[in-house]
Order: sequence, then structure tokens, then C-alpha cells
Amino acid sequence: MSASAAEYLDREVAGRHPDLPETTAGTMRLDLQDGARTDHWYLTIDHQKVRVSRLADEADLVVRAHREVFDRIVAGRLHPAAALLRNDLTAQGDLRLLLSLRRIFPGPPDARHPREVAGAGSRVGAR
Repeated sequence: MSASAAEYLDREVAGRHPDLPETTAGTMRLDLQDGARTDHWYLTIDHQKVRVSRLADEADLVVRAHREVFDRIVAGRLHPAAALLRNDLTAQGDLRLLLSLRRIFPGPPDARHPREVAGAGSRVGAR
């Protein structure tokens, strides 16, 4: 079983993320809704580093969804842009930051980096 979004945000998100473009900078607030309760997670992104806090402050992008939607995003079973298009989540502010979630959260468990796939393909049939 994979970690929940809250567990992943608490333990894994803070720190350097080399998959983020160095030019990505901004603040993002994730509002995880669970019934009448909403947990707020505040991410500050700058030079491939992410800081995480539990604030409900204004942010460049505010993303709201039920906890289960965030859990599916963290597990790699749902892309944030697809969730937005299906109205599974709402986003208000700088939508360019929404795509950085895909680089902060892990992808599907069976996913491989495109460079690995390309490298494996060039070795197939090589003598």
C-alpha cells in the first residue's frame, strides 16, 4: 500500500527535487478536504528546493481536492492536470505551478524515466 498524500507531504516532499526546472519558483497551498475538515500544506518552491509547512496563507496557486484525490495523485494513479479537467480538483492562481506537482510527487510505481527507455531501445539489436 502506498503512503497517503499527508504522509508523503510530511516525510518526503521537503528538500531538493532535481526533476524540477531550476526556473520554477513560487508558493503553492494544497487544501486536502476530508468531510468538514481541511488540512493545509504550504509548499515553497525555489531553485529545485521545496520547503513544506502547515500554513493556510495565501499562495501563488491554491489547489483544493478531497484527500482521496491527492492520495491518487501521490500514488501516481492520477495526473494533476487530468484531475483538474475532470473537476476532481480546483486550482486558483498560477496554473503553471500545478504541473510541478507531477515532479514533486512520485509517478506510477511501474514508470520508467524516458532516458532509460531510450537507452534500452538503442541497445536492442546492437551487436
